[in-house]
Amino acid sequence: MKRSLGTFRPRLYRLAYSWSHDPSLADELTQEALTKALRKLHQVRQPETLDRWLFGILANCWRDHFRRQRPMDDIDDCPLRDDNTPERQHEQQRLVGTVRQAIGQLPEGQRQAITLVDLEGFSYAEVSDILQIPIGTVMSRLCRARRALAGNLIEYKPRATGEVGHIRRIS
Repeated sequence: MKRSLGTFRPRLYRLAYSWSHDPSLADELTQEALTKALRKLHQVRQPETLDRWLFGILANCWRDHFRRQRPMDDIDDCPLRDDNTPERQHEQQRLVGTVRQAIGQLPEGQRQAITLVDLEGFSYAEVSDILQIPIGTVMSRLCRARRALAGNLIEYKPRATGEVGHIRRIS
């Protein structure tokens, strides 16, 4: 089971980055979560729930980070990458940046819920377990987050021309 922990590193990092918007902090949180998981691996009773257990540890590491350090960096202070790419890649990068910024502006609870459900594919019940909150709270946070994102990302809404939009729900 120790070997399988390493396979979760990219997913843990991706989630930590989506919460923190800081590559070094995401790496630090991922490393801390994996270290804690290695130490407590004997506590896993059902190997099929290993992913939920790991994401729960990551969520706790994220909370601990805020307990240690209250002020949070403003998303506007984060440097944006500007690569010389063809127009389409540039538009995709702009979209990704816009979505990240929109997600970054959400309150922490909404940001956690939407990234776990829509980006990582966890069920509401699994997110409830990971964040240790009632399932109704998960649902209300998702509803508010999606409503806020829809308002902030209105320009990317699919057009009536039949063109496929850029934003979609990942289930």
